[in-house]
Amino acid sequence: MKREISAPMRKPAIDQRFRVGELVDVYCDHTLSGERVRDWLQGVVVQADRKMLAIQFVDDVYLTDGWMVPDRVLWSQQSGANIRPSTRRRVRRPAARRKVRG
Repeated sequence: MKREISAPMRKPAIDQRFRVGELVDVYCDHTLSGERVRDWLQGVVVQADRKMLAIQFVDDVYLTDGWMVPDRVLWSQQSGANIRPSTRRRVRRPAARRKVRG
């Protein structure tokens, strides 16, 4: 009696959920008003493939073990629960005002 061995079923490969240049929100440790918090932070996707994303931020971000990420780029899975499409537009920081001579 022969027993047929089949390969385990895999989920079908998902198409890329996020693409380079898109704004996303990531639930991560970051600096907010001088304090370290764990909350949603907006970033931009700078590299993407079928499984992973590289997201770059304007503010300092930290790994879960406490180390600050020097280039402000975090890697996440495309299907991760800690990443979502951003619902708000990028917030521009106020530029330093120049004095007008008068």
